[in-house]
Amino acid sequence: MTLLSVPLIDISAFDSPDEPTRRALVARVAAACRDIGFLTITDTGVSADSIAAVITECRRFFDLDLAFKLAAGRPQPDHIRGYSGMGTEALSQLDNEAAPPDLKELFDVGPFDLPCDDAYYALENAGASFASNVWPEKSPGLRPAMCEYFTSMDALAHRMTHIFAAALDLTEDYFDDKTDRHISILRANYYPKQTTPPLPKQLRGGGHTDYTAFTILWQETVVGGGLQVRNMNGDWVDVPAVPDSFVVNIGDSLARWTNDTWVSTMHRVVNPPPDIAAEVDRLSLVFFFQPNYDAVIECISTCQGPDRPAKYAPVTNGAFLAEKFAEQQIANA
Repeated sequence: MTLLSVPLIDISAFDSPDEPTRRALVARVAAACRDIGFLTITDTGVSADSIAAVITECRRFFDLDLAFKLAAGRPQPDHIRGYSGMGTEALSQLDNEAAPPDLKELFDVGPFDLPCDDAYYALENAGASFASNVWPEKSPGLRPAMCEYFTSMDALAHRMTHIFAAALDLTEDYFDDKTDRHISILRANYYPKQTTPPLPKQLRGGGHTDYTAFTILWQETVVGGGLQVRNMNGDWVDVPAVPDSFVVNIGDSLARWTNDTWVSTMHRVVNPPPDIAAEVDRLSLVFFFQPNYDAVIECISTCQGPDRPAKYAPVTNGAFLAEKFAEQQIANA
């Protein structure tokens, strides 16, 4: 039976010495990735203290006066680092229509503490993948909190690559050499209280798919709803905020890698009812796990065959992302 809602999966079973238990976990993950492209994972090993610290520091930052936040803004449009204010992003791709800007503020962090003697991180093909991070002077606690959380997400993401590889009938280390110098981004999304009504079709986050291999999301529990995913029946269904869990969703590059065996699903963040939206803000933490910029995304052997040829030509992740970003700029022009 096709999954039409997001399953809740305890991933600790992957470490079980009992092989049937482990196989059952892998099968559940594979079904979620094939049917709906989303799963909510528990028992991840991520420190509750790390989560609490980054939440506290992000809220302190977003509470600053706008001038102080803008001082930590993006140094260049293609450097996805630092602060971006309200009205700077319109994610919606629905109906190929220009969308009103999303009702949120952002703060982005990329890889840090990179080895200065490794030329790989400075090659021209890397583009802005390893651009320097931008930190706000008025919020000194943000840097250590976000770096610690980034490190936690790095470890969890690599654990998920092993689970995903097993779910694709590959060796667990299949993705290791394709993600060992990944170009991931940690983003804090802040959705302020809505003191004025949204424009028509304007949401906290418009409908879109992610360009990632996959995304790991921590979402705050608030009244009035939030994240929704569009299932295979075309229905928008809520993704509940489960305590001590993370939401994982398949992105466009991993869907391409799997010959669309796994799905990168449209999702959005809806506005609460007006009376709630005026009183309730919302924070989420998003880890966009991106392979190495020179990793080649090509059809995995277990996802093709004589009656199912590869649908896409091989492409490096850097070229794939450049194409996707160009498409978004045209769509939002």
